[in-house]
Formats: sequence, structure tokens, C-alpha cells
Amino acid sequence: MAAYVPQLKTMYREQIIPALTKQFGYKSIMQVPKLEKIVINQGMGQAVADKKLIEVAQQELSIIAGQKAVQTRSRKDISNFKLRKGMPIGVRVTLRGDKMYEFMQRLVAVALPRVRDFQGIKEKFDGHGNYTMGITEQIIFPEIDIDKITKIFGMEITFVTTTESDEEAYALLQEFGLPFKNAKKRGA
Repeated sequence: MAAYVPQLKTMYREQIIPALTKQFGYKSIMQVPKLEKIVINQGMGQAVADKKLIEVAQQELSIIAGQKAVQTRSRKDISNFKLRKGMPIGVRVTLRGDKMYEFMQRLVAVALPRVRDFQGIKEKFDGHGNYTMGITEQIIFPEIDIDKITKIFGMEITFVTTTESDEEAYALLQEFGLPFKNAKKRGA
């Protein structure tokens, strides 16, 4: 029996590598940009007042990602925000390998189409080939039971690629199916 391989991983090997090689003229498949990891982050400013919010967010993010989320802690004291060094202020999870491809598939095929009045995602890259998108509600993921939600949390999803070029990263993520607002047609 063959081992399970995520659909997007197969698609990357069979369709995306040849398409990007043709578009950018790579001489070797090792030059083709890869998706290195996906980092999902939730900043929880309200957690300073209510400690249970962090635990709830950690459980929800673990369910969404399919991997245990970890708490992020403050690095220094900030008296204006009643923040002490070491207090939990958010949760995050880093996905690599098969879990990364599975999460991306669910994001593109299931979660993003559930966003109300969805127009596509903005194409703002960081200048180093990485892309971060914001999601305002965690309830777009089908794994979350809407009846058990106490508070709506937003999150940032960062796609880290192996390229330094925003243009190549844009082409890679577009091939993976991310619905950018002003998507340029292939070969244009």
C-alpha cells in the first residue's frame, strides 16, 4: 500500500514546478521556489485581563492546524498595557511538510470560500518572498463549532517561501490556488 501524499504536494511536483520553470526559465528544478512553512499566529491583547482566552485560543488553533499550538509570551514589561515579562500574549503554530500542504488545501478549498463578501486576498509581500494574510474570524474553518465559540479571534497566516523575489513567490502561491484580488493570468 502506498503512503499517503497530500494532493497539493503531488500538484506541486507534477504541475507547479513545470509551470514555474517555463515562466521563469529555471535551469534546474532546485531553483524553483518551494513553500517552506506556514506560520499561524494569533495575538491576544485581551488575554492580559482574562487568562482563559489564551487557553481557548490555543485549543482552537490546535484544532484548525492539526498540530499543537504554543503560547507566545511577552519579552518585557509594558506598564501602560498592564503587561509583565513572561505573560502569555498570543498563540502560534508552525506547519511544515504534509501538515502544511493539508492546511493550505483546506484554507483554499474550504475556509476562504466561507468568508462573507469575499473579494480575494491582497497581494502585499514583505520584499523577501514571504506573504502574510489576515483572517478576521476563526469561524471560517469548518473544524470550529460555532455553537461553542465564546469570542471571535482573528489570525495572521504567513507563507514562507525559499525565494527572495516577491514576483516568484506570488507566482508560486497563485499556482497553489491562493485567490489574489487582481490575479494576473498565467503567461500574461
